[in-house]
Amino acid sequence: MQPLPDEARREAAEDAQWSRPECQVWTGTLLLGTCLLYCARVSMPVCAAAMSQDFGWNKKEAGVVLSSFFWGYCLTQVVGGHLGDRIGGEKVILLSASAWGFITAATPLLSRLSSAHLAFMTFSRILTGLLQGVYFPALTSLLSQKVRESERAFTYSTVGAGSQFGTLVTGAVGSLLLDWYGWPSVFYFSGGLTLLWVCYVYRCLLGEKDLILALGVLAQGLPVSRHTKVPWRQLFRKPSVWAAIISQLSAACSFFILLSWLPTFFKETFPSSKGWVFNVVPWLVAIPASLFSGLLSDRLINQGYRTITVRKFMQAMGLGLSSVFALCLGHTSSFCKSVVFASASIGLQTFNHSGISVNIQDLAPSCAGFLFGVANTAGALAGVVGVCLGGYLIETTGSWTSVFDLVAAVSSLGLCTFLVFGKAQRVDLSPAHEDL
Repeated sequence: MQPLPDEARREAAEDAQWSRPECQVWTGTLLLGTCLLYCARVSMPVCAAAMSQDFGWNKKEAGVVLSSFFWGYCLTQVVGGHLGDRIGGEKVILLSASAWGFITAATPLLSRLSSAHLAFMTFSRILTGLLQGVYFPALTSLLSQKVRESERAFTYSTVGAGSQFGTLVTGAVGSLLLDWYGWPSVFYFSGGLTLLWVCYVYRCLLGEKDLILALGVLAQGLPVSRHTKVPWRQLFRKPSVWAAIISQLSAACSFFILLSWLPTFFKETFPSSKGWVFNVVPWLVAIPASLFSGLLSDRLINQGYRTITVRKFMQAMGLGLSSVFALCLGHTSSFCKSVVFASASIGLQTFNHSGISVNIQDLAPSCAGFLFGVANTAGALAGVVGVCLGGYLIETTGSWTSVFDLVAAVSSLGLCTFLVFGKAQRVDLSPAHEDL
């Protein structure tokens, strides 16, 4: 008797998973890759105030530049996830990193091509967003295929900690470079390090043969395996899928608003404060918080708690409690308290790595990259609106409280939806073989 198609697919997936040493090497490498992704992404927010002075931008114009990253970012999410499912997430990540590293390093040169600084910086950020948009969907696809279910939360939260670590590095080193050598040095730093990482991955973990095969598949438009068809109708008929999408939208939008506007908030509210303090401390707190959330999540599941219960608890921390501290930011005039509240909010948001980010892999491991791409596209679109709306609210109300109220409202929407409709049952299998 031959195995059923879904059973055969499961067996093939288990054979393709990384061994423990391979998983450790790739986890460290992807942690560094995520760090460099955010080094490049955060370069503009860190430099926004200095660039606004050089180029004469007001808050609305600065908001356009800051949000333009997400214009490109939202366009390649689904493509990145689908390519990751087809040719392998590691190949998609390497190809895109080589391109965004170059663009980041070349950003200061673009600013000198013309007096239309706003147009060229906006173009640079759109292009960077296009190239970085494939990263997390491809990463989700890769980890869903290569990492055992009982270890996914810790692996994803460890790799996800790179986002905080990268923001920390750019906040600390970038602030010093900004003071010593000016804002162009920040872009040279983050772009150059990314290109060095690409060289390491290419030489040590992937070979020329792998990349040639991947490029050949892309050029010919041929699927690598027979099981690449995405069950669109089956996925989007499930309330749990929509709950995951809305929750991811809320998490991404809230994070992007804080990521983009916190440096300017501290700079304007506390002008005598040191940039390395408010650009470093929140992200320094977030790194152990992310690792702790992954360890706690996997431990609770291994002790017998239902997977969906653990995921919902993580979201209650990542969207619920974090938004409370964001609200507190708008109601204090103390620099120390503001740093504490910002650190708590950013740190708790990392619990989303062990909540909704892994829940997408629970729902559809065979097409997790595609589904995460859809969810993150929604988040990126909301990020565009949220960051622009944040700039508009600051400009019109003259108060930062409205921005933090916006973060809390968006977070509450995602949390309530996930608590009511969220599930951890597989939805990518035929109905007769769904996991309970």
